[in-house]
Amino acid sequence: MNNDSLPLVDWPRVDTVLLDMDGTILDLHFDNQFWTQHLPQRYAEHHALDIDESNRRLAPVFSENAGSLNWYCTDFWSELTGLDVIALKREISNLIGPLPGAAHFLDAVRASGRAMWLVTNAHPDSVRLKLELTGLGHYFEHILTSHDFGYAKEQPEFWPALAAVHPFEFERALFVDDSPAVVANAAASGIGQVVALSHPDSRDSVREHEHALVAQRLVDCSPEDLA
Repeated sequence: MNNDSLPLVDWPRVDTVLLDMDGTILDLHFDNQFWTQHLPQRYAEHHALDIDESNRRLAPVFSENAGSLNWYCTDFWSELTGLDVIALKREISNLIGPLPGAAHFLDAVRASGRAMWLVTNAHPDSVRLKLELTGLGHYFEHILTSHDFGYAKEQPEFWPALAAVHPFEFERALFVDDSPAVVANAAASGIGQVVALSHPDSRDSVREHEHALVAQRLVDCSPEDLA
């Protein structure tokens, strides 16, 4: 937080709470392990490669698709790698879990009576897997994925496309995400309050963010009373 004497969120100006999933509610350690370790290893085994060659082949594809819907699409990666990506995710699903304090925040927002939506870039298959394992889906009025709207959250078209289907008052919304590009786009699109999270992976270092409102984790946004 930039100023410990002031609340990070002006809660009286919030009617709708919009939350990212991976790195905001759930620990990004799972995703980081999957993309940097598990998928390259299984790709190497499947194609009889050593791990260095596997990483060399995957690296340019990662770079080309970062920030696009393809990057988040399990069907895209299954076709490209020849592997069942959701089955691979289940192999290390013991790493899927909420970040510390996330449940406290979710309980507090629900108790306050505010609308709470999950707004994620994750593919519907990944969303189903993670909510099945964590049991957090019941908190949300809507569970929305960018694949429903044809644009990733990094793209300027995303928020107008979402609001055309699920209208809400931008000025009275709070959006929380860990991605610098996603946070910047939400702020530029007119979301009233946007908070960037700097510690999405519980086992990794804190990220740098240029956005003005930064918290380490979701629980840091939660005052004692959300009334």
